[in-house]
Amino acid sequence: MLNPISSDSYHYVRNPGLEKRASFSAICDNTRMRGKPITQHRHHQQAVIGGSKYKLMASKKMVGVFISVWMKEELVTKYSVSNVKVSSVACGIMGYLGNKGSVSVSMSIERTSFCFIAAHLASGEKQGDEGRRNHQVSEIFKRTSFPRSAKDEHNIHPLTILGHDRIFWFGDLNYRLYNLEDNLARHLIQKKDWKALQEFDQLRREQEDGGVFQGWREGNIEFAPTYKYSSSNFNRYSGGVPSRSGEKQRTPAWCDRILWYGKGVKLLSYLRSEIKFSDHRPVSALFSTQIEVNKSSNPRIFSKDTIVPNIMPPEQIIFPLQGTSGNYEEGKATLLSLIVKDTEASSIHTKKL
Repeated sequence: MLNPISSDSYHYVRNPGLEKRASFSAICDNTRMRGKPITQHRHHQQAVIGGSKYKLMASKKMVGVFISVWMKEELVTKYSVSNVKVSSVACGIMGYLGNKGSVSVSMSIERTSFCFIAAHLASGEKQGDEGRRNHQVSEIFKRTSFPRSAKDEHNIHPLTILGHDRIFWFGDLNYRLYNLEDNLARHLIQKKDWKALQEFDQLRREQEDGGVFQGWREGNIEFAPTYKYSSSNFNRYSGGVPSRSGEKQRTPAWCDRILWYGKGVKLLSYLRSEIKFSDHRPVSALFSTQIEVNKSSNPRIFSKDTIVPNIMPPEQIIFPLQGTSGNYEEGKATLLSLIVKDTEASSIHTKKL
């Protein structure tokens, strides 16, 4: 971005002709993404990518964490988009500063609710550091809320993350490789033995029984670890070269991830990009996901594009983020779902169980 948004001052704007609220940045800005111009206006932010026009549905910033959700203009016109809300949770220094935490967007397309969470979790590869990350995940689950206002009296929407039908969680989650010597990790990377390397991945363990992401899904990782690259040479990992004094020794790891939770999601691609502007490599994913359309006995299918780093078939939407096969059993509920259970879930008639 040539002129990145520098303010977290956002306001809601009523878009005439559409029964929805959209959160827009108050900044008028011109940016460029993947070589394509993105023109933003104060009350009508629009992007033109690959010949398709997109509208900014919501955006939110907290210190260094930023999220924006875009939707094809034709879909905004064709389908009912409602309950667009944002939330942020700061859980950094002292548990409440915004250097770590999450920003989230909640929205409904027809009768299907979506939640997008961009998070930056605690760093560190020492034993016990994963505990701090897990605690922050728990805090994000508990403290993220999308409260109802007086205007929402007859418009039911989920109040918490796990109250949504389709949930996508992504960002620098900072999970590292567990109990693996640096030399062996680099050897496996050289061999491109991703399967062997994933045996030591902390996040995969948290997706198992009892983990904070139990029941959440992620695509097959078939790319090299995304962190940490040398600040002096973004083509190689930091450390591992004894002669380079002062360079941080970090075992490479898949810090940047995209997870999802809910039925009716299919992953089309999951990759990393070779954009060399930091010590991380960004990742992206493309999904196809089902929605339930109002006043129709048969679900339909439509398509949409969203971008992650920094994401619809019965009509089908396709986004850039991540997913797996469409008709699977919903994963076991996370233990945290008991803590953050939507108190009004029983009244949300659009929920697919």
